[in-house]
Amino acid sequence: MSLRGHPGVNLDKERLEKVDSHRKKLYISDIPVGETMEFNGTIVVVTGGTRGIGRAVSLRFAREGALVTAAYLKNDDAARSLLEEAAGLPGEIRVLKADVRTSEGAVALMDAASRDAGHIDVLVNNAGIIRDAYLAMMSEGDWADVIEANLYPLFHCCKWGVRKMLARKKGAIVTVASISAFTGNPGQTNYAASKGAAVSFTRSLAREVGPLGIRVNTVAPGLIDTEMVASLKQELVDTIVNSSSLRRIGRPEDVAEAVAFLASERAAYITGQCLIVDGGIV
Repeated sequence: MSLRGHPGVNLDKERLEKVDSHRKKLYISDIPVGETMEFNGTIVVVTGGTRGIGRAVSLRFAREGALVTAAYLKNDDAARSLLEEAAGLPGEIRVLKADVRTSEGAVALMDAASRDAGHIDVLVNNAGIIRDAYLAMMSEGDWADVIEANLYPLFHCCKWGVRKMLARKKGAIVTVASISAFTGNPGQTNYAASKGAAVSFTRSLAREVGPLGIRVNTVAPGLIDTEMVASLKQELVDTIVNSSSLRRIGRPEDVAEAVAFLASERAAYITGQCLIVDGGIV
């Protein structure tokens, strides 16, 4: 909506929006501040937030003015790199090393994120791993590790994250699942089971907390250019890409856009749903 000529609005010509045709960034006095700043001051928590999809999500929110706490488990170099990339953005990114497979880690994360304002606005559940093997050869350890890493953080972070949203009766939770929840993949019975559970968990939680003003959704990415996908055999990657409608591998930023949409007021009437972001694989 243009503000030119609107009663009571006087915009200096030099401060009018200038849109870069490639990046679609909004500039005021030549300072990039994102498209809309729709997340200005929004308190966001992202688990697995320093690498891959989580990193893209953290940066996406910070570009729109959000105050992001990005949790990670081990990789200090990735955390430092994220902070360097985020320097100068309209929002702010803080990193916190926390094992959110445990209640203690999740509580520490939510407390850190809500320390100043007393609440959080958005929780993005992105932490997870793969341990691929055909079921007949899969170890109990590989099964247990995937279930623990992919579902325990979901339980703990949603439990304690919801408590940081209740007082304001407002909030959004977005969980990164996978199309494996719907398609299945050979060698991924553990991973597919965990992601299918995440989708079902989301639908149930959405019904629990919807009356309290909290929305809960999932995003199901397809093949995305991350370290996790880099571990797959190239012939498998090529087969999946060639079977997709768009004939390309996805980017972390593609998923981050979907997450941002579901967390925004543009999705105010959407809850309990799963948005597939796969370039047409499913």
